[in-house]
Amino acid sequence: MDLELSAEQEELADSARQFLAAQCPMSLVRQVVEEGKRADDLWAAMVALDWPSLAVPEEHGGIGLGQVELAVVAEQCGRVLAPVPWLATATQFVPAIVEAGSPAQRQRFLSAVSGGTVGTLAVAEVGGRYGAADTCALATPTDGGWRLEADKHEVLDPGWAEEVVVSARLPGTSGGDGVGLFVVPQSALTLQPVHALDATRQLATVVLDGVEVEADRALGRPGHMAGIVDRVMERAAVALCAEAVGTSQAIFDTVLAYVKEREQFGVKIGSFQAMKHKLANMFVALEAARATAYFAAAAIDEDDERRTEAMSVAKSATADCQKLIAQEGIQCLGGIGYTWEHDMHLYVKRQKVQAALFGTGAQHRAALADRLGLR
Repeated sequence: MDLELSAEQEELADSARQFLAAQCPMSLVRQVVEEGKRADDLWAAMVALDWPSLAVPEEHGGIGLGQVELAVVAEQCGRVLAPVPWLATATQFVPAIVEAGSPAQRQRFLSAVSGGTVGTLAVAEVGGRYGAADTCALATPTDGGWRLEADKHEVLDPGWAEEVVVSARLPGTSGGDGVGLFVVPQSALTLQPVHALDATRQLATVVLDGVEVEADRALGRPGHMAGIVDRVMERAAVALCAEAVGTSQAIFDTVLAYVKEREQFGVKIGSFQAMKHKLANMFVALEAARATAYFAAAAIDEDDERRTEAMSVAKSATADCQKLIAQEGIQCLGGIGYTWEHDMHLYVKRQKVQAALFGTGAQHRAALADRLGLR
């Protein structure tokens, strides 16, 4: 498995970094946070570049790239706290359609993404449980369709979305059996906004109160989607890890620039041994998170048998990195790191929400221990 980015992937990273630096300044992020503004112009520009359809197959109007390329763009979005539904659409909605949809469904929904349609994924149950076996939402057959009931939690950017992929199980089933995926128009759902720490993007609970959908909105074979749900969650979690690496990198860069300028006792504080230790520890944690995230992305692209373990390792390493860099980042900046005027709190808040989505580091360590027979 090649863990080095190719020349084309490096070029994608450079172009994404330059584009986002120009189109997504912190002034825009602050307008979203402080004024409730939507970054519609930024999203329109990303759609014009075909970023939402980065991993959509070419026959459906997409670019046809893979998980590593999604990770490359996700990392750059994390660096600038991009307040748009790219992560929800490109790394959650699209993989669900690609993995679970019939040829006709892929043509229908993926072509819409290429045309600018926003989608998201509603899988998490109460307590942030994401596995297919934890699905509690109920899908009852009706004449010509399905009726969906229950709530879905921790749904990313549903206010932007036109379509939401929802996981639910058939009556009389339990565990990993009987799970289906259904594409529900957002207009048919009730959204309960969650006032999370990170105000740069939306998080909500989706209420399914007897919503009915047509039969052609049930992806693949309802009742046989458990394995596919878990594969989709792996893709979404790994992309989130890459985004978290970008956010952590931005904090590290901010701290590094600060300690090179700030003086105490007539010298730069970056010259102090204690400060060097902090920066070294942050750098090691950051590189570990980046390496495990891209290994997991490569494992998914190659459908390696280690993909599930690699995803859990990446989520665990990323959680460790986030905790360390958030704490040390604020401490290294001193008093200014706690102020509203400084951008540090925006990055730390994004990190805290990233760490909670798709399972915490502790949850993934426990899952990894179970898979390896260590508990």
